[in-house]
Amino acid sequence: MVDRIQKALWKIPAAQRKEIENIIACIIKDDIAHLDVKKLQGHDSVYRVRKGNFRIIFFKTSADIRILAVERRADTTYKKY
Repeated sequence: MVDRIQKALWKIPAAQRKEIENIIACIIKDDIAHLDVKKLQGHDSVYRVRKGNFRIIFFKTSADIRILAVERRADTTYKKY
């Protein structure tokens, strides 16, 4: 899964990539109070962070935080989750 996230990050322009990497670091540290976080409908533990045209989708429970995807916003962005 990490390889898929890294591959997605390399497709993003360098300036935006740095911002998204900082957001991912905040998510992993569970410092999400200042981020634009919303819970995905129909899911108990799946959330998204919006940064411009990109979405960082992650799974969060009390014991675990996993980054599921980094994607450009499209009509099908949330259908997989």
